[in-house]
Amino acid sequence: MKMATIDGVNKTTPEAAFTANDNDTPDRRLTPSPFPGDALAHIFRPERSAMTSGKARSKGWRLTFERRSASYVEPLMGWTGDDDPLATVELSFPTLRAAVRYAERQRVPYVVENATEPDLNQRSVRRRMKHAFSDETLERLGLGSLQESYDNAVAGAEARQDRRGEEGWSSPMAVVRDAGLSLDAKRSILIDWAWTEYLIDQATNEGMPENGRPSRLHEVELALLALERGNAAEKSAAAATAQAA
Repeated sequence: MKMATIDGVNKTTPEAAFTANDNDTPDRRLTPSPFPGDALAHIFRPERSAMTSGKARSKGWRLTFERRSASYVEPLMGWTGDDDPLATVELSFPTLRAAVRYAERQRVPYVVENATEPDLNQRSVRRRMKHAFSDETLERLGLGSLQESYDNAVAGAEARQDRRGEEGWSSPMAVVRDAGLSLDAKRSILIDWAWTEYLIDQATNEGMPENGRPSRLHEVELALLALERGNAAEKSAAAATAQAA
């Protein structure tokens, strides 16, 4: 089976998929996934059978799961048995974007297979989608001039070891009020939290509210506005103090 190449290496293990997805092991305390923690999804475009000229089931994208245990032959009847319920699961999506968004919402690591388009592995797809969402959100909130600042903040998240917003704070405004966080850390945490809530919002709109709660996207957006207003006020006060001195 063809695999998407990640950093020049074919990777198939769940740990490698988490690394490629730049997501680490997800937190499931607030939005538990119905899938087991060791599940690994494969996203691929079905190929037309060589035995037919028909194109049935060759459109769209499929999401299946890597087998977690080997099948076996039942000794009494000779039937083939299987202890892995995910082995028979196959989900269909109209586009690669829809399949990736589903895996993101479910916090399931994934690999993209049979990707004939250039640079179509899950890391590049996720980053492009998330970056576009960040830029659009900042523009809509009137914070478009800060796009580069937010890009730099997100780029430093790994070095700072930023936590996911829902892991460490009860609300987005709690991030804004956290005196122990730098401005860049607050920006990175909030825009990442907004992305998570956007995915939940999309799931609800698509009739798949699998996370069992409404989106808090509006709440995160208000926190982003409060953060930048407070930052602007601090800069103005500092400038006034310097001028008075």
